[in-house]
Amino acid sequence: MSANVASQYVIKRPLLSEKGTWAMNEQKRYSFLVDPRATKVEIKAAIEEIYKVRVTGVNTITRRGKFRRRKNGLTQEPTTKKAIIRLHQDDAIELF
Repeated sequence: MSANVASQYVIKRPLLSEKGTWAMNEQKRYSFLVDPRATKVEIKAAIEEIYKVRVTGVNTITRRGKFRRRKNGLTQEPTTKKAIIRLHQDDAIELF
């Protein structure tokens, strides 16, 4: 599998929220939903390859899926992993 194809599977989608938009504009921090098996090194390499920017730091957060009560019993939401990327001060990502 080529590196470009592998990086597409590591990064699922950017996360856009009010807090995340503020962090993008003020602190050069971007949030992405990533594969739960991805490491910080893989996430950094994928972001640098896809967006052609310099990453200075990666923080990750794993969120366990919540149990929800439905009419057919309990179901569990999937476990997700979020990565918060810090960019070099001269770089930016155009998400929208």
